[in-house]
Amino acid sequence: MKARYSEENFRGFLERLRGEKELLDIKQPVDIRHIATLVDQSKTALLFHDVIGYDMPVVSGIIRSRERAILSMGCDDYPEIEHRLQQGIDKPVPPKFVETAKHKQVIALGDDVDLYRLPIPMSSIYDGGPMITAGIVIARDPEYGINSGMYRFMVKEKNLTGIDIVTPNNMRLFAQRAYEAGRPCPISISIGTHPFEIMGSGFRAPLGVDEMAIAGGIRGEPVEFAMCETMDLPCLADAEIVLEAEILPTGWTQPEGRFGEFTRLMGGLHWNPLVKVKAITLRRDAIYYALHMPWENTWLAAPTRYTAIRRALRSAGIQVKDINVTLGGCGFWHAVVSIRKQAGEGKNALLAALTAQDIKHVVVVDDDIDVFNAMDVEWAIATRVQGDRDIIIVPGARAKPLDPSLAVTPPGVVPTGAKVGIDATIGEGIPRERFERIAYAYADRARIDDYVKGKADASPKAAGHDDKLTAQLAGKILALIEAEPRYYQEIAEHFGEHEFQAVARAMGRLHAEGKLWQDARGRACIRDSAFAARPPTTGAG
Repeated sequence: MKARYSEENFRGFLERLRGEKELLDIKQPVDIRHIATLVDQSKTALLFHDVIGYDMPVVSGIIRSRERAILSMGCDDYPEIEHRLQQGIDKPVPPKFVETAKHKQVIALGDDVDLYRLPIPMSSIYDGGPMITAGIVIARDPEYGINSGMYRFMVKEKNLTGIDIVTPNNMRLFAQRAYEAGRPCPISISIGTHPFEIMGSGFRAPLGVDEMAIAGGIRGEPVEFAMCETMDLPCLADAEIVLEAEILPTGWTQPEGRFGEFTRLMGGLHWNPLVKVKAITLRRDAIYYALHMPWENTWLAAPTRYTAIRRALRSAGIQVKDINVTLGGCGFWHAVVSIRKQAGEGKNALLAALTAQDIKHVVVVDDDIDVFNAMDVEWAIATRVQGDRDIIIVPGARAKPLDPSLAVTPPGVVPTGAKVGIDATIGEGIPRERFERIAYAYADRARIDDYVKGKADASPKAAGHDDKLTAQLAGKILALIEAEPRYYQEIAEHFGEHEFQAVARAMGRLHAEGKLWQDARGRACIRDSAFAARPPTTGAG
């Protein structure tokens, strides 16, 4: 690790990004509803200094490129990042406790806890609500010790969120054990931390291994811990904001999401526990960090394969969109084919294409996949394939003698080998809404180039903390969703004459009154309506 970065904090990294022209300061007023799409369009990280309705700036996109990821780890090239992580795993450095922490300059406890004061942006069109995305969560289990990780928290009320722990992992295990014991599971949530700690928390370590010790190994210095104000649990001393909270023993029974996932798809509605926030500690000039979701001799041989494959597919009655005989397959053995699919034709296309010359491996994809984009093809395999259903292996097929993976055969003997087909099309019976790609609201009107040139958003009507206005707005929202469920983002846009915070408070009021729920697609609806999603029958599922 480069020594000059081993003691760098979150703000130091932002300053370094700024110096490298990898961070752009947006100083004019910006509506929080526009942040996600602006970050999506930007070639750099963005720091929004004036977020309408909030007293706190928002930074996002700080590790949202190959170049910024390299910078964050103090590396010279991308492969070196893996070596840095291995260094942390092989030579962990235990955290050290400090007496003071800058995030304790302002402390809110009990009724003063108000998540709506934090500029927590929406992300994609289909989101179930504002999500805390960059919190490093620390929990302690009586038997297994400390665990750190990053999890999403959907804001439901001023002091209530969910936590997305549907995937089996150590944090879910801790929460499950607490649930079975009938007790809450205390957690600290540190927001605004250096990527060293983010990387460490993202590594799924075995039970009993402290991820922050791995982060210390990556950094080359101990991560500094401070103790929470309301619980016997550490948090990151250098954080901008810390939430002290408890995962309530409600079981996996509350609707959570939807939210854009790392798959580049919208996740489904999840069932998760509730989290009550007991305290918020922060710097006087805190910066809110929103982690943004999501986010390459054959030239003459290849054309002969194109012709043979196209002929075979035409004979099978397959409508072909594109064919790519890849250079990675040496222009001989690998083909990616996109088709305009009808039922069952994924497998038919595979069988037909595998008969063409010496083709060895074929991937068939839907016509929404770019066969010339390796990442797009791999993504289709990752999100649309089940191995026992969609991989076809044809043994004993004629093979090309130059294939070095084949066993040695006597001279004159034609070698045989296996052909493999992967049907990476959307399977029959799979709901199409599972493949709704992430799309950002306001992309047609909130353009980063305009803001760089000085565009400022008009300030909507401010409701502040006026309970009467909040109640009136809540009533209007209730009337809107009574006839038809609406995505949270749709509601926010429908009432765009109000500041987003006013809409969020009104939604929180409806939730607190027990009137708000979500349908199976994650849209807001009335709790007892015919649209309302129903929880699973088991409390801890």
